[in-house]
Amino acid sequence: MIDFKILLAAKIINHGFQKHYFCLMKYLKLFFFMFVALVACNQAGELAKQQPEDIIVTVDTLLNNWHKDASEANFDQYMALMDSIFVFIGTDANENWTKRQFAAFCKPYFDKGKAWDFQTLERNVYVSKNADLVWFDELLDTWMGVCRGSGVFEKTKNEWKIKQYVLSVSIPNEDVRAVIEAKMATDSIFMIRYKK
Repeated sequence: MIDFKILLAAKIINHGFQKHYFCLMKYLKLFFFMFVALVACNQAGELAKQQPEDIIVTVDTLLNNWHKDASEANFDQYMALMDSIFVFIGTDANENWTKRQFAAFCKPYFDKGKAWDFQTLERNVYVSKNADLVWFDELLDTWMGVCRGSGVFEKTKNEWKIKQYVLSVSIPNEDVRAVIEAKMATDSIFMIRYKK
């Protein structure tokens, strides 16, 4: 004769085991899919990261187009490359401008159909270890003669933006004394605000 108590106990034990087994399998599957997704995202991130050589080409092209936009008076395109917290430091000691201030300075020139035409003579581009920050320097042929530009790009949301640009007139060492004398009166007036 079959002992129903033993059968019932075995059924209860088996049911409990199945319940825990299915629960365990559910968590193992979830863990597996999360692991696969994490690995896939990490690989996609690695693939999306540009190599330094590619970044240099990209930034070089962006800067060439930026200077071209100025020469062709493409105001919106010219301003679009600048980050919202962009800073322009110009050749005049008073020129330490936000993007808005620089735009106000530029607009009248662009509205005339041609702003300025800077031709690159030489450029050096450097890439950070994380490949999200770039700094550069360039020699330029300008209406002021040879100038030096330098600046910083940052990559945010898969887009490179200029954070800062510094424009300097280059002065041969043998001409520095004459330049100092030429700007002495202007410098003395400018310095008054810092001597208070």
